[in-house]
Amino acid sequence: MRAGAIPHRSVPGARYPAFAARLPALLREIRGDLIYASKPRPTSFGVGLLKRLGARRPLLLDIDDWELGFFYRSGAWGRLGRFLNFGNPNGLPWTWLMERLVPLASGLTVASRFLEARFGGTLIPHVRDTDAWAPGRFDPAEARAALGVGERRIVMFLGTARAYKGIEDLVEAVRLLGRPDIVLALIGAGRRWADGPRVIATDPIAFDDVPRYLSAADVVAVPQRATSDTVAQVPAKLFDAMALARPLVSTRVSMIPEILDGCGLLIPPGDPKALADAIGWLLDNPAEARELGARGRVRCEALYSFPAARAKLFPLVERVAAGAGQGA
Repeated sequence: MRAGAIPHRSVPGARYPAFAARLPALLREIRGDLIYASKPRPTSFGVGLLKRLGARRPLLLDIDDWELGFFYRSGAWGRLGRFLNFGNPNGLPWTWLMERLVPLASGLTVASRFLEARFGGTLIPHVRDTDAWAPGRFDPAEARAALGVGERRIVMFLGTARAYKGIEDLVEAVRLLGRPDIVLALIGAGRRWADGPRVIATDPIAFDDVPRYLSAADVVAVPQRATSDTVAQVPAKLFDAMALARPLVSTRVSMIPEILDGCGLLIPPGDPKALADAIGWLLDNPAEARELGARGRVRCEALYSFPAARAKLFPLVERVAAGAGQGA
């Protein structure tokens, strides 16, 4: 957000007990007629609940991840240690409490089928501005020159390099391919992942720069692993690639198969050999790859675009606002 054009205000964070002293400043910054909290965390939903109680304003909550899943991956003893971490405002005990308070929200939006089954609410997956992110609006030659890839084909991963995103599987898949005509570009993963001419990596980039790099990708890989982190996740990078009509390969995790139905290749999670085979097929069959990308673009416009989100979100906002006006 710091690099973007959207105006925003911020308050420095802190651990408990210092965080409690920051609450008045946070509450003063909440000035809207309707509050929309992002994630069931004390620093968002919790603060929103306090504002709702004091100012009688409607509170919407968006849940795009199963926050407890991030803590539960560590096993029983690790989970116990995290549960005793009371100093972190977004630690396990406080996040567990926030999940129990979800029914207090005036309305709820969720980003995946798993979250819809767990919490209810209105399903609104991640979306993209398909007017601004359109094929042909960005010059692939600029990104290719910036990456220094020459004439090689580009297999691209975008985002932070966390284990559950399967970046190690992707690096291994490219190694298994052993093709000198391709390069793996890890955009935003951090330069420590760079590995000579075979793997190029960049530091985190501004969100507005994503389509400029993405336009140069011959294949986009989203190799999510099947963990408690990912069971509820819908990787936003799927929609980045779909909006730009880039050929996609991803894994059968969460609702990815539903999203890529008929417009992407699906493989089992945690299988570098299957990932290598899928990447190789897309590179060796460019006409079919382009067709998959084109179908992804059509699907993105229909289901995962700003107009698609507005059709669900705006009526929900109106209902919540009307309920607040009636003293609900």
